[in-house]
Amino acid sequence: MINLLRTRRSIRKFTEQTIEPEKLEILKEAILRAPSSKNSNACEFIFIDNTELIHKLALCKPHGAAPLQTAQLAIAVLVDESKTAAWTEDASIAAFVTHITAHSLGLGSCWIQVRGREYSEDKTSEAFVCETLNIPEGFRVLSIVAIGYSLRPHEGKPFSELNFGKIHTNGF
Repeated sequence: MINLLRTRRSIRKFTEQTIEPEKLEILKEAILRAPSSKNSNACEFIFIDNTELIHKLALCKPHGAAPLQTAQLAIAVLVDESKTAAWTEDASIAAFVTHITAHSLGLGSCWIQVRGREYSEDKTSEAFVCETLNIPEGFRVLSIVAIGYSLRPHEGKPFSELNFGKIHTNGF
C-alpha cells in the first residue's frame, strides 16, 4: 500500500484509451468494499462512461472540473444522508478507495469536488449534478472521480518534499 501512496498523483489529462471491462469490475468491487461509519453502507455510486454526459458534468463548476473533459470514466460518489450523519466521511473514504484502486490498475484519477461548490450564482454544483444524473432527493453528492489512462507519466511526490513538521506526538 505504501508504494501506491508513494507513486499516486492526481491526473488531469487522459488518453482516449478505453478502460477494460475487467478493470471496471475491480473498481466496482473495491468501491463497494470501502468502510463506512457503523457499517451504514449509505454510499451509492454512478459509473458514467457516456462521453457526452461526462463532458456535461465538466460544466458543474467554473473551475476545477476540467479533468472530466478527457476522462473515459466518471464516478459520482453520493450518499443517502438519512442513513448516516457521517456522510461526508463515508463518501470521502469511498472516493479514496477508488483513487488507490485506479492507481493499482494502472489508471489515473482526479477528485472533482462537488459539495460546497457553485455552478452559478443561483445553483450549486451539487444541484447541477443531481439534475444531470437524475439523482433522487435525499442524496448528497460529495465528488466525482475522473478516471482514465494518464496522458503522460507522473512521479509521486519525493520523500524529501514531505513535511514531517506536521507530525506531532502525544499532543500538538
